[in-house]
Formats: sequence, C-alpha cells, structure tokens
Amino acid sequence: MTTRRPGRHRIAVWCAVAGVAAGGAWAVSRPNPGDLLPGLGPTSTTPSAAAPASGAPDLQALTEAQAFTAERYFPAQRAVDQDGYKARRTAAHQGGDCVETQADRAHDALKDLGCQGYVAVAFTRTDQPVVTSVTVLRFADAGAAGKAEQALGDKVPSFLFTLPDGSPVPAATPSSTAKPMQAAKLALAGHYLTVTVSRYADQRTGATPDQALVESTRAAAYTARVPFVWM
Repeated sequence: MTTRRPGRHRIAVWCAVAGVAAGGAWAVSRPNPGDLLPGLGPTSTTPSAAAPASGAPDLQALTEAQAFTAERYFPAQRAVDQDGYKARRTAAHQGGDCVETQADRAHDALKDLGCQGYVAVAFTRTDQPVVTSVTVLRFADAGAAGKAEQALGDKVPSFLFTLPDGSPVPAATPSSTAKPMQAAKLALAGHYLTVTVSRYADQRTGATPDQALVESTRAAAYTARVPFVWM
C-alpha cells in the first residue's frame, strides 16, 4: 500500500498559515502592537508625542482672539537670539481693549481704527541694560492694519512702554525737555501691527538713539513679526 504525499498546493497553504501566525505572535509581543496591526490598539503606557498634554487646551478649537496671547507667541522660556541680539522675555500682558496700550486714553491714537486686541511684552537684553517694549495690535484684515499704520504715523511715543516688571511707563509729554532716549519701529505683519520701542533700563535721556538701541529695536521687531507674517 502506497502512502500519499501532500500535494504541493496543500504544503504552500500550510506554510502561509504558519507564517501569518508567527508574524502575528511577534507583532503582539512588540511594545506597541497597534502600530503594526490596525485595530489592535496601543498597549504602551507612554503617551504619544503628538497627543496634547493632559489638561492642555486644544489650540485648534480656540478662536483667533482666544489664541492671541503672549504665552503662545512669546513664551517666557524661549530666549531670543537674533543677529547678536540676545534677550529674554521679562514681562507680558494682553487685552481686548486697545485703548489700554495708550499713554493718554483721552486722546486714543487707535480710536476708530478697528483694533481688536493687543499683546504687549518686554524683552531685556542679557548683555546690556536695554529693555525693548513690543506691542502687537490685531485687526480684522491686512487692509485695516495698513490703514492703522498710515494713521499712526509718528504717534509711536503715545504707546505705553512696558518695563521688565510689567508696569507701563507713560510716554513723555510733548512739553517735556527730558525725554527717554529711545529707538522705535512701526511695522506690519499680515493683519497685525507691531510697535517696537527700545530704551535703557534706567530711562536715561537723549535726543538721538545710540547703536545699542537701534540694533535692539531692529532685532526685536523682526522677532515679533515672524509669528504673524503668514497669518
């Protein structure tokens, strides 16, 4: 009596089944089998790097006004290093009423210009006693921001200057003969307008800004505009 040998087709099927079973067992033994077998689900207790931290707000669910905060755009822990300008954020605040940025609220330079909110921060240089105040004004669109830039013109001194401790310093009055030495820059960034002013920490006076103030203003203004240019 002769013994029948398994056909080649049956042998191939058995090999395939054995291979799938072995592969499945290997995948399940991996730390994150869900990455290899769809529908199996993750087994690792380490949260995914892409998942938001527990209790952290979902920025995608926030409106633009809600997301317009100093901590989001200018985190305190992020140092500034731009073309030799090294500084750190030493104060920050924000609000929805742009009149709060004005030294003279009775003569608000932003009145009827459509400003929808602001973020104000202070950057302090790490190598020189120079403080730079940056105020970012938010508008409905680039057209409104452009009109505000033209309307403000040389009214930058009317903005409050934010000190490292967060307190605002009123601008010197036109009749004052001892004005703080400062360098200022007004610049558009999409539908945002940035007002950047640099002074010495001791508020020393002078009619013409020196190189340290000019360089600080240029670098800080660039840093402030970057997050908003493409918005």
